[in-house]
Amino acid sequence: MTETLRPLEDRLGHRFADPTHLVRALTHASAVAEDRLAPGESYQRLEFLGDRVLALVIADMLLDAFPEADEGEMARRLNGLVRNESCAEVALAIGLGEWIRLGGGENQSGGRRKAAILGDVCEAVIGALFLDGGLPAARAFIEGNWRALMVNWSTPLRDAKTTLQEWAQGRGLPTPKYAIVDRSGPDHEPKFVVEVAIEGMSPLLGKGRSRREAEQKAATAMLMAAGVWKAGYDVA
Repeated sequence: MTETLRPLEDRLGHRFADPTHLVRALTHASAVAEDRLAPGESYQRLEFLGDRVLALVIADMLLDAFPEADEGEMARRLNGLVRNESCAEVALAIGLGEWIRLGGGENQSGGRRKAAILGDVCEAVIGALFLDGGLPAARAFIEGNWRALMVNWSTPLRDAKTTLQEWAQGRGLPTPKYAIVDRSGPDHEPKFVVEVAIEGMSPLLGKGRSRREAEQKAATAMLMAAGVWKAGYDVA
């Protein structure tokens, strides 16, 4: 297994002293169930760790790159750079999908190309880098793959829910209301559908892997329907 991971280690810029960290970071829950591995052998715990390491490093990078930005702007930039879509973009760029360990069903359904899985695995890999090589190894990978995203960030610096609420208040309308209309999928990979309603407009839906993500997607749809945002804006 160690030898087969060499090309991936080259892409990550780190040679693992303990390759089991990397193997675990690449193992989806579907492979755990199918291969009858221990629950802790999936990438989920490393994803949790990697998410926090990513946020720490990005926050430090932002402090250095935008010395005049206030706390609010920094928070909005941080949220955009650490969200699952940004992680999935990095995963695609380094070809991470080909290395993910999936169960047969998930593999056949195109799991290697699913943004949600790619983003999760990318965070897990950051967690694995941190465990194996400490903060320097994780930071080197993050700086090498997120700096261009940070510098070239072009999406709005306000999240969709905040923008929609401010837009409604500016027109004397009540605060937008959000309601979950559907929840499906297993506990490790839930899917939410949320409806947003605002006075004078038809309700619209948003889908996501969490209630928060679905609400942001619904708010984005409403902002585009109202002509506030153009197509392509999608800030979580």
